[in-house]
Amino acid sequence: MRFSVVQGDITEQEADALVNAANTDLQMTGGVAGVIRDAAGEAIQREATRRAPIGLGAAVETAGYELNATYVIHAATMELGGGADESSIRIATRNALSKAEELGCESIVLPALGCGIAGVALEEGSGYIFEEIIAFDPTTLGNVRVIAYDEDSFETMQRVAEEVRGRMS
Repeated sequence: MRFSVVQGDITEQEADALVNAANTDLQMTGGVAGVIRDAAGEAIQREATRRAPIGLGAAVETAGYELNATYVIHAATMELGGGADESSIRIATRNALSKAEELGCESIVLPALGCGIAGVALEEGSGYIFEEIIAFDPTTLGNVRVIAYDEDSFETMQRVAEEVRGRMS
C-alpha cells in the first residue's frame, strides 16, 4: 500500500473515508473535529453522539454528510479534555485503517492524529502514524493520504515520511 503526504484542508478532500481526530466522547468541538463538523453539518455530531462513548484508540464511522466522502471514521486518540500519547496514536491509526477496510474503502485521508490540540509534537506523532501505515496489510485500501494543513507542517511530515520509509524498507 502506498501513502502520500498532501497539504490542504481535510474537508476539501475527496475519498471514501476521512478520519476525524476524535475524543472518546465524540464531541466535535475543536481542532480537526470542529472543522469536519462545520463542513459536514450538524447531523454528523448527532450521529456521532449516538455512537459515543468509544474506547481510547477505537474507531467508529458515521456518514460523510456534506463532505466529499462516504464515511467519516472517528478515531479516538484522547479523552475529552485530555491528551494523546504514542499508544493512543498507534492504536487509533491501526483501527482507522481497519475500519476503512471493513467498510470496503479504497481511499482514506488521515490528519496528524494526536498532534495539535492533543499535545503530541507533529514530528513525533506523524512518525507513529507513518510506521503504522507502512506496517498495515490492506486488502482494499490502495490510496492513503496523510494531510497537513499548512506548508510548515507539510514539510515536516514529508521529511518524517521519508525517514520512516528509509528505516522500514
